[in-house]
Amino acid sequence: MSAGDTQPTRPLPAWSLQTAPPARRRRRVWPWLLALLVVAGLAVVAWFVGEAVARDLVTRTAREQVITTLALPPDQQIDVEVTGAVLPQLIRGTLDDLSISSDDVTIGPLTGDIAVDVQGVPIRGDADLAAGSGTVTLDAAQLQGLLSGLENVPDGAELALDAPDVRLSTSFPVFGVEVPVTVAVVPSAVAGDLALTPSAVSVAGAELTADGVRDQFGGLADGVLRTWTVCIAGDLPAGITLTDLVVEGDRLRGSFAIDPAIVRDASLQQNGTCA
Repeated sequence: MSAGDTQPTRPLPAWSLQTAPPARRRRRVWPWLLALLVVAGLAVVAWFVGEAVARDLVTRTAREQVITTLALPPDQQIDVEVTGAVLPQLIRGTLDDLSISSDDVTIGPLTGDIAVDVQGVPIRGDADLAAGSGTVTLDAAQLQGLLSGLENVPDGAELALDAPDVRLSTSFPVFGVEVPVTVAVVPSAVAGDLALTPSAVSVAGAELTADGVRDQFGGLADGVLRTWTVCIAGDLPAGITLTDLVVEGDRLRGSFAIDPAIVRDASLQQNGTCA
């Protein structure tokens, strides 16, 4: 090629005409995570607030119902415990397990510590309980107060709880001399009543049979050799029945059966009757 000839212009490489692509901005994830944690935290707080309100509502309602049904003083201390989370049970319409207890409860002539446990409690009261039971516990002074108003209980008789018996200590006047007598009685529940039946007799330290005591003291012995019965059905809702009595250490414990229909049957919520 001669000097006058011009050489063709070569195009620049294609890459030299292109600019580098802009760097992609990385999205920050942590604000979303923070927002999610905040929402979750608020949900947990709302759950616990709702749970606390629901539990308080259930316990207050149960307490008011017990005071009304048993005609207790408005200031009676009553402890109510609901097992498990309350909100799901309210949504389902049934409380799984409800426990109610109170000390020194006076119902008619009976004073003692009461404990009740019921399962499957319908919220709307349109169904029966799944199950229910209760206990009442008395000390010797409370039992003596219960028996003090009974006829044929010797004046000045003292009671002691000595498992498995209740011991009644009194005396007979014989020719102007007071002869000490101790009667061991077995507690039991008879047709819903509290019954104390003599099982052994000690006269002036000597063990005698019931017939032997009658032979020596005649009609004087009848007052301590009879079965004492205390009707408490007239002071309890008809749906609550005394089923068992047993001396445990220095306490007398009575067991009660609760009719499952008591929550919906008004007649079972009224006091029973004594035969």
